[in-house]
Amino acid sequence: MRAIQLTEFGGPETLTVREIRDPVAADGQEVLDVLAAGVNYADTHQTEDSYLSKQSLPMIPGGEVVVRGPDGRRLLGLVGGGGYAERIALELRSLFPVPDGVSDAAALTTLVQGATAWHLLRTSTHLAEGESVVVHAGAGGVGTIAIQLAKRWGAGRVIATASTEAKRRLTLDLGADVAVDSTTADLTDALRAANGGKPVDVVLEMTGGPVFDQSLAALAPLGRLAVFGMASRTPATPVVPAMLMARSAAVIGFWLVHIVQRPNLLATAVNDLMSLIADGSLRPIIGHTYPLEQAADAHRALLDRSSIGKLVLDPQA
Repeated sequence: MRAIQLTEFGGPETLTVREIRDPVAADGQEVLDVLAAGVNYADTHQTEDSYLSKQSLPMIPGGEVVVRGPDGRRLLGLVGGGGYAERIALELRSLFPVPDGVSDAAALTTLVQGATAWHLLRTSTHLAEGESVVVHAGAGGVGTIAIQLAKRWGAGRVIATASTEAKRRLTLDLGADVAVDSTTADLTDALRAANGGKPVDVVLEMTGGPVFDQSLAALAPLGRLAVFGMASRTPATPVVPAMLMARSAAVIGFWLVHIVQRPNLLATAVNDLMSLIADGSLRPIIGHTYPLEQAADAHRALLDRSSIGKLVLDPQA
């Protein structure tokens, strides 16, 4: 079969197609055709071996897939790896059925990115009605869903950040009340200005470095900042506990792995998101779909921040 198999760690240049043997099904597994594979920012860390969990070679990246089940149904799965390939071995019991009318790409938005947005707001920050929410990278996979969920769940003001005018327009179309230029020099002032001059209640942050620092400074008393990535590859300034106490502020880490380890939490988010997409209440933003040979281009689009919404690989193309 054709697959993206890494034999060395590095950037997008390591993502090349190889002919390798089909996977072998372990007990309880079946080998299934991959109809579509999701591309996530975490994949760029995985290929560099800069992720929270260490990787080993050889490796096939890709943590989420839509596959064709033995009975012909489409099934959605969150996997540890192996998605960037024509076939994958999976346990059927761990997969979610994809409803008719929900495309493969739309279904993929509910896993890494959708479940992250859902649990950032519900489980990590406990968004309350009327609170203000900052969604960084508002035109990205997590951001486009988080904006819509925050409005649906009663946020008083949703403030999205994005780096281009087109991306900021998209966030407003999705329901954000204000769109802020993420490249502005004084982000703290910009976020407060977007909230009517007041500090903000909740921030969803995945950039790191100065964006984390300035977002933390923008928090109101009892505010919460949930950090779920470090896209800039630049660490934030270490957090001083006394500063958190002085403002009753919270910094909350989030890694989807811990949701996956409690399957009921993952299923609650995915099933809710899938039903919202199916009935038209949630608009999934699909970016570009790439053939397997262009996986490197998908990673470059994530790294240079030119992508919008969900990026997808089509291993059968």
